[in-house]
Amino acid sequence: MTTFIVGAHGQIGQLLTKQLAATGETVLAGIRDTKQADALSALGGQPRQFDLTALPQEQAAAFKDVDNVVFTAGSGGATGYDGTLEIDLDGAVKTMIAAEQAGVKRYVIVSALYADQRDKWAQTGIEPYYVAKYYADEWLQHRTQLNYTILRPGALTNDAGTGKISLQPTLASSKKIARADVAAAIVAVLSKPQASGQIYDLVSGTTPIEQAF
Repeated sequence: MTTFIVGAHGQIGQLLTKQLAATGETVLAGIRDTKQADALSALGGQPRQFDLTALPQEQAAAFKDVDNVVFTAGSGGATGYDGTLEIDLDGAVKTMIAAEQAGVKRYVIVSALYADQRDKWAQTGIEPYYVAKYYADEWLQHRTQLNYTILRPGALTNDAGTGKISLQPTLASSKKIARADVAAAIVAVLSKPQASGQIYDLVSGTTPIEQAF
């Protein structure tokens, strides 16, 4: 199987590249800057320059002969809200369109916990980010025929992964999750047909990741 990671040089993207390559899968690591190529090669990925501001038909060429597309990209806090709309919303939607144009069936996106709960957005202090995540998720569910999985992790940390999560944040003691565990969850759902068409909230917990889905 061949998986294209959009945003492979991000923190989750790098962890995912390493974890997925370790399973023997072919990993195409989508990067914005060719200077990032060596880092992704060292993790087992095959770097591919990829422009999230390009038109979908241009992006589709990068998805030729790809089985899975995983969207882990994010504009980051330094780009301002314009960047959030361009990357986290429109960039995500364009990759969905491109995936369908290229004949890709499986699509996994990293969203955010509470992206579907407007009443919680204001308290986060980054409401435009949640707006972008909400509408990207909506497009994926209702405007595509992709076999999607939406992962909505809680607050991300750089702690070592525990290999255990909870899909029920209301019952969990923490609303945080290690980026390494998010990457491991992506690897897990890619191998499980029953995860298609599903939305999962993810926080640190006590259930082994392989058994959670």
